Amino acid sequence: MEARKSPEYLRSVADAVEQFRAALADFLELHVINEGVGGVALGYAPAVLPRGDADPKEIEKRREKVTRLAGRASAAIPLTGGSISVQGAGVIDPIQNWVTITRPKPLLESVDVLSACDYALGRIEDLILRAEAARPPTVGAEAMHPAVWGPISRLWGDGHFREAVAAAAESVVGMVKARTGRNDVSATSLWQQAFSKDAPKPGQPRLRWPGDPASQDVKTMNSGLLSLAPGVQMTIRNSAAHDLDGLDEQTALERLCTLSLLARWVDECELVTV
Repeated sequence: MEARKSPEYLRSVADAVEQFRAALADFLELHVINEGVGGVALGYAPAVLPRGDADPKEIEKRREKVTRLAGRASAAIPLTGGSISVQGAGVIDPIQNWVTITRPKPLLESVDVLSACDYALGRIEDLILRAEAARPPTVGAEAMHPAVWGPISRLWGDGHFREAVAAAAESVVGMVKARTGRNDVSATSLWQQAFSKDAPKPGQPRLRWPGDPASQDVKTMNSGLLSLAPGVQMTIRNSAAHDLDGLDEQTALERLCTLSLLARWVDECELVTV
């Protein structure tokens, strides 16, 4: 995800701006604003002057902190478009150039920097709202069908994603074996026979989508499950069981989603016996 579209990243930038602004306010407590009738050489002298009773070492300590935090907040102005146009200097970043308020012929006033921080924070709040609205929905493995998540929670938590997929697939097969009472056939054959279009036989019950068997929608679901279920067994379960290469988390999650959907459809099906 592009950084500017990540709510987490945007919040980290906002936090950096807030820390910078607070540190600057602390720094300004040791200064007087050079302005108004009592101002000294306005436009030539620094925009802020050290207070007569301020400890130079403390001023330097706070200046270093503000400069360090300005670095942390350096992404804010490019991100939010809060640059300031200064005659003779062009367009400048008020956070990056905050220190000019302490130098002769300052490019900025302290209020410029503080206001830029406030604008950046407001703009970032808007970007966070937009990013969260545009973020795709997330699916947590723990919210999947119990037959999928129940036996794999520890494997998943330990990062054993391939093993988790294999265990989930076995669990779903076990669920169907228990539902149909079939323990005499292989897993792939179990799926094929459970969703077979043939009528049930003694010892061979069928799983049927609920509803009128003559309905085209019901026929479509039954045909789809007949193709899907064995296909899931052959592609997801067999590859997870026999391929020793690991699976990354995203790939494993997608396969678990498929198994979970299949398990929920099995739950919805009716067991038809002779």
